[in-house]
Amino acid sequence: MHKGRIFNIMKYSIHDGPGIRTTIFLKGCTLQCQWCHNPEGQRFDQELIYRPDKCIGCGQCLSICLNKAVENIEGQLHYLKDKCLACGECCSVCHTGARELAGKAMSLQDVMTEIEKDLIFYDESGGGVTFSGGEALMQADFLMEILKECRKQDIHTAVETAGFVKNETMKDISPYVDLFLYDLKLMDSSKHQNFTGVPNELILNNLRWLSENHPQVIVRVAIIPGINDDEDNLQQIGKLVSGLKGVKEIHCLPYHKAGVDKYQRLGREYCLSGLNSPNDERMSEIAQKLEHFGLTVKIGG
Repeated sequence: MHKGRIFNIMKYSIHDGPGIRTTIFLKGCTLQCQWCHNPEGQRFDQELIYRPDKCIGCGQCLSICLNKAVENIEGQLHYLKDKCLACGECCSVCHTGARELAGKAMSLQDVMTEIEKDLIFYDESGGGVTFSGGEALMQADFLMEILKECRKQDIHTAVETAGFVKNETMKDISPYVDLFLYDLKLMDSSKHQNFTGVPNELILNNLRWLSENHPQVIVRVAIIPGINDDEDNLQQIGKLVSGLKGVKEIHCLPYHKAGVDKYQRLGREYCLSGLNSPNDERMSEIAQKLEHFGLTVKIGG
């Protein structure tokens, strides 16, 4: 019996699959996208999220931290990230929510208990469970256990993936997934590596295999202005997806800044701070370009 690491469970979602859904966010990712809006899901290890605006200076964290990762300097509490072990002791005494852990070890039964709470909503809406991340397939063994249990209970499942996993992993997990939400980013491999940390050949090969061997695959593209919304990239995406067997739908997701503050809370730098979200007119223009390839295009997920 495996245990997985989960960093969020979102209830009553109407995105990332049909109907009302529970979205399970698995920690750890094979990519490091510069625009990632869930940076707390990139690393598999447990991490401390610190919100200084919620700190009231009570000093409880200072007293309990065994590794001296909190210091009192001239009456102000300072978090020393390089000393933090992410043990969670400070979180247990922080009652304002200034400190919390990203990443919780959960068993199959723990996850199924959360999923089963909303069975009535899945049944009435045609919904189910979506597994996201991070990269859900990075914890493939644990994910497989959950998918099998969902299949036993006839719960619809969707898996969001960037596809940078071994082809054997994709083949093993595919029979237990009802819907794949497959992320595409950049068609030029060197540019893909520059912005995500990995080349794209494996991603494209897995997508081609999946389109030939799974009945429900939706391609999704996060539109990042100035990075992947150029004419050449859009044309290459349209050409690729329109030629995939069984893939007729593509979702264009506009870049947003909802995750920018998370970087500061994790003690990391966000390198695309000057980027703005594409407006509705621009998103419609992109959708029309992709529709020319005979694809059904949806703006948003």
